[in-house]
Amino acid sequence: MNTDNVDTARGRVVVIGGGIAGLAAAHRVLRAGRSVTLLEAAGRVGGKLQAGEIAGVPVDLGAESILARRPEGVELARAVGLGDRLQPPATATAFVWTRDALRPMPKGHVMGVPGDPGALAGLLSGEGLSAVARDRELPPAELGDDVAIGAYVAERMGREIVDRLVEPLLGGVYAGDSYRISMKAAVPKLFEAARRHTTLTDAVRAVQAAAAQAPAGPAFAGIAGGIGRLPLAVAEAITAAGGEIRTNTPVRGLSRRPDGWEVRTDRGALHAAAVILATPARPTAELLAAESPAAAAELAAVEYASMALVTLAFRRADVASVPAGSGFLVPPVDGRTIKASTFSSRKWGWVDEGAGDLFVLRTSIGRYGEEEYLDRDDADLVAVSLRDLGDAVGIAAKPVATEVTRWTGGLPQYPVGHPARVARIRRAVAALPGLRVCGAAYDGVGIPAVVADGWRAADEILATPTPAPSTVSDE
Repeated sequence: MNTDNVDTARGRVVVIGGGIAGLAAAHRVLRAGRSVTLLEAAGRVGGKLQAGEIAGVPVDLGAESILARRPEGVELARAVGLGDRLQPPATATAFVWTRDALRPMPKGHVMGVPGDPGALAGLLSGEGLSAVARDRELPPAELGDDVAIGAYVAERMGREIVDRLVEPLLGGVYAGDSYRISMKAAVPKLFEAARRHTTLTDAVRAVQAAAAQAPAGPAFAGIAGGIGRLPLAVAEAITAAGGEIRTNTPVRGLSRRPDGWEVRTDRGALHAAAVILATPARPTAELLAAESPAAAAELAAVEYASMALVTLAFRRADVASVPAGSGFLVPPVDGRTIKASTFSSRKWGWVDEGAGDLFVLRTSIGRYGEEEYLDRDDADLVAVSLRDLGDAVGIAAKPVATEVTRWTGGLPQYPVGHPARVARIRRAVAALPGLRVCGAAYDGVGIPAVVADGWRAADEILATPTPAPSTVSDE
């Protein structure tokens, strides 16, 4: 039995989950002077942020960019010494591959909802353009407490704009179905603006006007060497400051005790003054089943989508047909297998510099309800990616290297009613002294949103008085 120092254990916070939410929470708690132990079931930290390589070229095998107009992700990167490695994309040009052609991504929209119907010429049919313009002729719509963004936009502007633009954009973020996704959860600023304005077009313009008041700068940023460097740098900062990170340590149980919490792992039990659960919804539900059945039931109802990333390296001379730009999105209505492709060597200067005579790109496969694609073997996923790339941009060559990364259950779904569900979860959890939850399952799946949620959980724990210690030990 290894007995802790009582003062240290009295204030120790155990963070369960080593994705970017858990790491951000642990880093925040540690900087406030509290003792931190982070437990991660996998053999590495980072969750869906993972750096790797293909044919010797550094690449991201998970998320590849940070929304830079929201500050939390950039602030965390700077706090752990990566500020000088932040880079904007080398190009902002992108396409939509629809009706058998690459069409320029229109400007002047909010998650695909246009503020200027004229910008959609070439993407929509004449009938589709007319449907978008009819928004101004319709009476105001009643949104209620929440509404599916696809259904609402289709009602105001027709299905074509949803199917050709809103759906692929939301699919890229959530791998979900826009006709199910909560407008309030996924595009909250647009939801609130739509409640204040008589037309959806005016609501979009109001959101754009507000955004124009923000400081100028790129909308997105990457990190030289990959966004996957961010969790590694945060982990290094935690351990350098005296925090503890234990990988390959799944948590099997969680229970309250008079002086805090007992956290049970395969390697024994730990005592904690407070616990932050930064795990996906289902394992969080399992850990809370005994202590908060109400929160557990809500968490167990959160659905997830799975996806795969297929990273491909070609000889540069073999892919001269790839157009200038960062890549393209694919509307599901077109019946293709891939949902997007990123031309990594064009989008990120650091990839291009490290690739030499190689050209790196990647495709993504899998939307909500399409998990069967992930049951295919790697060779099949590579083959369908090459088939679609051949049709889209004329690639006929074989790649010199391939890498398939599966993210099973990687993206939580935000259907109508999700914000209300999150509120119920948080109320139930708040009744448990010294415990908070955070992560992508709650208020946003992007890196800044997840970091912000980790910080919120940490701040709430820091504001809670620590319990008086009893005999404290780890077994």
